[in-house]
Amino acid sequence: MEATILVVDDEKGQREILKAILESEGYDVATAACGIDAVEAVQKNNFDLVLSDLKMPGMSGHELLKHILRERPGVSVVIITAHGSIDSAVESIREGAFDYLTKPIDREKLLIIAKKAVEKSRLMSENFLLKQQLEKKFRIEGIIGSDSKMRDIFRMIKKVSGSSATVLIYGESGTGKELIAKALHYTSPRSMKPFMAINCAAIPETLLETELFGYEKGAFTGAYARNTGLFEAADGGTIFLDEIGDMSVVLQAKLLRVLQEREIRRVGGSSRIKVDVRIISATNKNLDAEIKNGRFREDLFYRLNVVAFKLPALRDRKTDIPDLVAYFIRLYGESLGKSIKGVSDDAMNLLMNYNWPGNVRQLEAVVESAVLLSDADVIGVDSLPTEIMTRPITLGNFDFELPEDGISFEDFEREMLIKAMAKSNGVLGKAAGFLGMSYRTLQYRLNKFGIIKESYVAPKGIIAKPKGL
Repeated sequence: MEATILVVDDEKGQREILKAILESEGYDVATAACGIDAVEAVQKNNFDLVLSDLKMPGMSGHELLKHILRERPGVSVVIITAHGSIDSAVESIREGAFDYLTKPIDREKLLIIAKKAVEKSRLMSENFLLKQQLEKKFRIEGIIGSDSKMRDIFRMIKKVSGSSATVLIYGESGTGKELIAKALHYTSPRSMKPFMAINCAAIPETLLETELFGYEKGAFTGAYARNTGLFEAADGGTIFLDEIGDMSVVLQAKLLRVLQEREIRRVGGSSRIKVDVRIISATNKNLDAEIKNGRFREDLFYRLNVVAFKLPALRDRKTDIPDLVAYFIRLYGESLGKSIKGVSDDAMNLLMNYNWPGNVRQLEAVVESAVLLSDADVIGVDSLPTEIMTRPITLGNFDFELPEDGISFEDFEREMLIKAMAKSNGVLGKAAGFLGMSYRTLQYRLNKFGIIKESYVAPKGIIAKPKGL
């Protein structure tokens, strides 16, 4: 795509000369005779560069510069001035102009400055679009939330992302610890540098050391060439150490040295290599208990725990479930080529009542499966896995004595079904949750006792109260 340039000058001859020179180099050039016309042109077009005379009747080049910086900050502006006005041109650079040219304009200097200015505009535009994409991606995937706990997390990300402070993220498996780490990286000044992640629990100690620090040729059997580790590869960026609580004490000591000295040494090497890396780590373990048991170094803990994020489990932020479900339906509906509009009330009640031991990761897998299995445009109960339809009941909650003459178990069962249907206002998924049974089992038992769902569905705003209760 060819670069576009706007030339602004009240002298027609000057405009035409600049236009001809720039077009000869392949630029797409537009012209404006005054600052007001230039403002209108900038509003309607995406220019890479604006070349503007400094002194013009009406709006000056300096005023035009201020307008462009305010409305189109990614556009480079070069000021053209006479020798007597160089001080004003320099002042324009202080306020944000890319450069200035003096009259009479030298062709070669014009083309050199134009090329650099266009490259800067293109780079800024690309970086802006990339950052938008990254921020959108890492704002939404798995860390959607209007719950107060999640709003606190988002506020912390904004406060912390601009620094290089180490961060320790606590949370159960599946709560989105790596996504928080990525959000911190991609909204930080390091966003254009690498983000490297490694699971400390998934790699044996000897291999983990070489993965982190690299190794020299001949360091061990099979080391046929020098290998760069993650710390070197992530220089200038961020390294994410997931499940840091599973790292061996020996390797913890080496990591502590990296944090203290900001340098690493490859396995089998003697030279020290300076690295500029932000470390974000995560764990689902209680590190205080690990320290007391001698499994985690206290001095390393204080180095890593400069800023702590504590991610809530999904069961503690259930009000976010509908938004998460809607996002995952859109995500997997698009990838699987299915048009799913939403979730039935019964299915949503089951999702809301489930305890989610696997957190957001489990919810995502359930929705993906439901989108795949659903034959309708709304996900129903039949598309949900069996474990979502059952909920364990703590028998210790029941405190009653069996009468000496016994009871009718069928009457007892029927009474429990009626109470569950009344409490759920006829919502089968919710009633099934109250009784700790699957949706299908509830339907079978309702049919068995001739209990009709519609008898318990109250008109809007009225709580149903069936006969006999």
